[in-house]
Amino acid sequence: MGNGYAQLVVKNDVTYVKVMPASNQGRALDISDLTNYLDKNLLTDYNIKELANLCNEADGSTEVRVGAAPFRPFDEMIDMEVSLDKMYASCRMFPPSEGGALLGEEDIIKHLMQNRVKRGVDRDAIRSFLANRQYNTEYIFAKGIPVREGKDGEIKYLFNTSLNTKPATNPDGTVDYHHLNTVSLVKKGQVLATLTKADYGQSGTTIFGEEVKPHSVSEVQFDYGNNITVSEDGMSLISDVDGHANLVDKKVFVSNVLEIPADVDTSTGDIEYAGSVLIKGNVKSGFKVSAQGDVIVEGVVEGAVISCDGQIIIKRGVHGMNKGVLDCKGNIICKFIENAKVFCGGYLETEGILHSKVSVYSEIKVRGKKSMVAGGVIRAGYLIDVLTLGSEMGAQTLVEVGVNPGKKARYLEMKEVLGEKTKEGNQLKTILKTFQQKLADGVQLSPDKMVYLKKIASQYKELSEEIKNLSEKLEVMHQEISESKGARVKVEKDVYQGVTITISDVSTTTKGTRAHCQFVCEGGEIVVKNL
Repeated sequence: MGNGYAQLVVKNDVTYVKVMPASNQGRALDISDLTNYLDKNLLTDYNIKELANLCNEADGSTEVRVGAAPFRPFDEMIDMEVSLDKMYASCRMFPPSEGGALLGEEDIIKHLMQNRVKRGVDRDAIRSFLANRQYNTEYIFAKGIPVREGKDGEIKYLFNTSLNTKPATNPDGTVDYHHLNTVSLVKKGQVLATLTKADYGQSGTTIFGEEVKPHSVSEVQFDYGNNITVSEDGMSLISDVDGHANLVDKKVFVSNVLEIPADVDTSTGDIEYAGSVLIKGNVKSGFKVSAQGDVIVEGVVEGAVISCDGQIIIKRGVHGMNKGVLDCKGNIICKFIENAKVFCGGYLETEGILHSKVSVYSEIKVRGKKSMVAGGVIRAGYLIDVLTLGSEMGAQTLVEVGVNPGKKARYLEMKEVLGEKTKEGNQLKTILKTFQQKLADGVQLSPDKMVYLKKIASQYKELSEEIKNLSEKLEVMHQEISESKGARVKVEKDVYQGVTITISDVSTTTKGTRAHCQFVCEGGEIVVKNL
């Protein structure tokens, strides 16, 4: 591909110009390029219309007069332009007239330097032109060193900083208000953010040797609160605790206490948290709160489920609506408990328990001006201490002490399993006796029935072993329950008729109203003693 170009021709005392056509889809020479070329050679005696026609025809032979003959032939010519950023010297070469000289590599370099080019002369580009001269074609004979721009320092946050409370839609079209994206949970040792230092870039140099500096950049640094450590290299933020992370005005906070400022309801969804949870409002019916630490509720818990590995504190009590559950490994302190299920791995303190199922590892204390336990099933490891037990209306109330409630539950469960397996064993035994009687009577059994008989015999043997093992374990557990000592039910005020009291494996039901007494087990029976 070659561009069209002009060539000067000197004849006698006149200078002419002819235009060479473009080849292989090169660019044709236009009138403005032609006039610029003539003007730079001080050739101004031309007719613009004739030049325009010459460019249009570009046959390489037609000549148009453009001025007087020079004192010497026209040499090969360089037309150099410098880019606005001074990073490139763009050169176009024009052929010599007849008798004019061609330029060499050093001639071109000298021309560049005469035009103040000091840096970046590209000898390879010059040699490429000299090896295959293409006129009126752009060559980059000098290149500056471009500036490398830098980049601001950056902090990348690796936890969810875009929390929202938009509920999802269930497949059936209902709205799921339980699983909302309101908390960004983090684990101890988790990397919360990484820092990339600012890149200051690198200065460049123009073809004139001038330094070009990169734009200024900004450094960044971590801003963070408690429970966070910076890595040794200073490039990462690491959580010191299991908890949740927040980003507030570019400052990272981590807390192992999640504070809910109002109610747990459709605005928060269910709460599941690795630390402790403080709820300033109520926990609405149908929602769940689960924590690996403590749960503190300053309001009321309705028909909700609260579970944790620590302790539960409910300042205004539980209205369980027969679906509320409290389940913790630690202690429970609650204003009152009504129509709820409670499982406690420590002790329980409350002002009242009504129509609930309560199972506590150690002791239950019900204290208050009008405190009472009425209705439901109340179990504790060794002490139930109440002001009033039962009610005048005769609400069915069962209280039990003297054994770990969990162990008692396992005992009852194993006892039920033993009963089922014993029943199954009796059925197999009956079948075996029937076949044995037939064999004793000389009845010949078919091969299929003999296979069946052997199978039944094997099952009966395995089941008998299971029954024996279960019976032995139950005997040990029964002995442990029977030997529980010091367990008691203490009533500071009144115990009403109809309350069933169980201590270890001994039970009694109160026949009338009594006051200021305690129930203990002595000599295999429950004894009532005055306080």
